[in-house]
Amino acid sequence: MKMKTAQTCTKLWAIIPAAGSGRRFSQTELKQYQKILDQTVLEHSVARLNQLPLAGYVLAISPEDQLAQTLPFTCPDRAHFCLGGAERVDSVLNALKCLESFAANDDYVLVHDAARPCIALESLQDLVEKAQQQDCSAILATPVRDTLKRVIDQNQIETTVSRESLWQAQTPQIAKFSVLKSAIEQALAAEMSITDEASALEFAKQPVVVVQGRSDNIKITYPEDIYLAELILTAQQK
Repeated sequence: MKMKTAQTCTKLWAIIPAAGSGRRFSQTELKQYQKILDQTVLEHSVARLNQLPLAGYVLAISPEDQLAQTLPFTCPDRAHFCLGGAERVDSVLNALKCLESFAANDDYVLVHDAARPCIALESLQDLVEKAQQQDCSAILATPVRDTLKRVIDQNQIETTVSRESLWQAQTPQIAKFSVLKSAIEQALAAEMSITDEASALEFAKQPVVVVQGRSDNIKITYPEDIYLAELILTAQQK
C-alpha cells in the first residue's frame, strides 16, 4: 500500500519509549515483552511503524534491559538504541538527543507507545498526512464515548462530566524534531507534569491537531489486555 502523504523532502523518524516498568500490568513482568502470536508486543509495535517510510527509529530502553537488542525487529538497519530515563518524557528526550546526529530540525518525529501493537496503517498514514499538509503537530485520538463521573472521597460520585469536546489521546503523536525537543525541554525546566508529547507542546503554546484514530488502537495496560490485543491482531490479519 502506498503512503498517502504529501510530497516532502523532510525525513520521518520514530521514537518508541520502552524503559517503563508498567507496574499496573505486573510487578515482575514487562508488558512490552509479552508474546502475542509468536512475537513480543514490542516487535508488533515496531513492525507497525515500519510500514511507514521511516529514516530510522530509536528504542529507549532501561539500563537493565538485556532483551531488546536481541529481538528480530523489522528493518533492523533502521534501528537505534538509547538509554531511557526515569519517566516517559525523559526517555523521549534522550531519544531525541540520540537523533540529533541524524535528524534535521524540520524532520518529523513520531512517538509511539511500546505497548500499542495494534495501530493500523491507515491511522499512521492519516496522522503523517495531516501533519505534513497543515505543517503542524498532531496526535491520534478518539472521541470519549462513555459517561464520565468525577469521584471524590470514598469513591462517591460528585458529578457527571460532560463528554462534549473530550477526546481520548492515543499514539503515535507527531511533531517536527526541533519543535518537540524544545517543547519538552521547556516543560521539564518549568517542572510541568508531562504525560504525553502533546502536553509538552501545549505548554510551549504549539498548536496540536487531533486526528481521529480507531478504537482498536489499544494500549496494553492490564494483563487482560493481552488477550484483547491478540483478538484484534488476529482480526486485522483477515
